[in-house]
Amino acid sequence: MNTEQQPKLIPLTKWNDAHAWPPLGGLRHLVFHEDTNGFQSAFLRVGKRVLINETEFFRCIDRINNVGGQK
Repeated sequence: MNTEQQPKLIPLTKWNDAHAWPPLGGLRHLVFHEDTNGFQSAFLRVGKRVLINETEFFRCIDRINNVGGQK
């Protein structure tokens, strides 16, 4: 039995059912530019489907906001 909690993976198109921000267009922009914007670790592809690791998405936001040692 795996005691480690599995990440919550949300399909890109269902993100706004759980979260108001970012809107779908903004989310697609983040996915398109993931190689340069720091969100690469938050997105997982299964075939053509893009899944978002909810926990990692918010970690990316925290990491990006704390660049330069600001807290």
